[in-house]
Amino acid sequence: MNTCSLFSYDRRFFISVFVLVISSCLPTPFAYGERLTLGDGIKAVTQDSRIVKINEQEEAVARSDSLVARSGLLPKADGIYTANYKDQQPGAIFNNQSVPMAEKSYYQYSLSIQQLLFDFGGVSSHYGASRRMEETKRLNTKVTKNAVALGFALAYYGLLESEKMVNVAAKEKTRVEEHLTNAKSLFEEGVITRNDLLQAEVRLSDAKQRLITAQNLRRVSHSRLNTMLARPLSTVIDPEEPQMPFREEIGLDEAQGRAEKDRGEVKIVDTTLEAVRLEESAKKSEYYPRFFMEGRYDFMKNKYQVHEGVYSIMVGMNINFFSGGSTRAGLSKLGAQKERLLVEKRKLLDDIRLEVEQYYLGMIDGAEKIKVTKSAIAQAEDNLKINKAKYVEGAGTATDVTDAITLLTVAETNYFRAVYEYNRAYAGLMYAVGKDLGEIYR
Repeated sequence: MNTCSLFSYDRRFFISVFVLVISSCLPTPFAYGERLTLGDGIKAVTQDSRIVKINEQEEAVARSDSLVARSGLLPKADGIYTANYKDQQPGAIFNNQSVPMAEKSYYQYSLSIQQLLFDFGGVSSHYGASRRMEETKRLNTKVTKNAVALGFALAYYGLLESEKMVNVAAKEKTRVEEHLTNAKSLFEEGVITRNDLLQAEVRLSDAKQRLITAQNLRRVSHSRLNTMLARPLSTVIDPEEPQMPFREEIGLDEAQGRAEKDRGEVKIVDTTLEAVRLEESAKKSEYYPRFFMEGRYDFMKNKYQVHEGVYSIMVGMNINFFSGGSTRAGLSKLGAQKERLLVEKRKLLDDIRLEVEQYYLGMIDGAEKIKVTKSAIAQAEDNLKINKAKYVEGAGTATDVTDAITLLTVAETNYFRAVYEYNRAYAGLMYAVGKDLGEIYR
């Protein structure tokens, strides 16, 4: 082996080692064709969603705010220590005599504990309002998770539908190829003209193009799902057809009633209204006095005093006579917020009723389409068999066969579209009435 070939061999060896090391450091993607259920996908996307994580942090902030508000109900303990150094010793003159009053250098400290006794519900109302706001953040996180789950479910059913469309296009291509084979045999036998053969070849080219389009749409659906899962776009997954959950018979009026009661968005508005009312109570308490009690211990190092340390208890009242109109302005602001929330709730209820109706009618429409298109497939299959047999026997035309293939393809396409239209509408209806999709599809 010469020097050049040895150098080339070593270079290939080191490149292979380098690629192996780099590959081991990269995250492992989904294996080819890994099974993914709808429930597992919803669980993963709701846990890893950045929007959900942002809402969880807002929930943590609200929890801290409620702890801050609660501190007003608890005792406050303060301590202070000072050291004093004077150039002259403090003293007083009695009968023309200088009498020392304190040491030249001394230290002192004090400890105090103060507890609010009564403030006409000011602090407790503020704490209650903060607890309600914490609850709204918790509800908002739940609503966001459910919205993310719905988006994933719709994309998941879109991927399943695109898989079925690829299968339908592949079947159409196979059927046209079989027809072309029969046409070639009949042409060689002189039964048909070249025009029939050319027609079959054109139909095959058209079927191949539709298959390519369906495959591209499936690839886009894969990429959309991988984007939601925060994984590489090229990751190939094998979606599993979900078992449909138990479907409860429910009317439109009942569904809208449940949505108005169970939707998280409505609960958020109601809870926010409670918080605003409590804030109003807290703000009104500023017109009234606050009663408190304080216990303290004061010590000053001073040998000239009879008692260096003194205990004391104080009961006091604090009232604000004038604050520049801030209390009245604050109450006006809270009143405006309350009116805005009431208007928002009315609009929200109208939007929810419309959303429920759209998904409900979509589900009913999908169910009817499934019944119609399912029987159409069997009829189209029989029609194709009859026309193929006639064509081989010379009693039919090539157009009859290709039209029969097209009719069967349309029937299969309509059926699968109806199935996934129904599935998407059902998932949307469950979301619209306030059901947890993670629980339904687990």
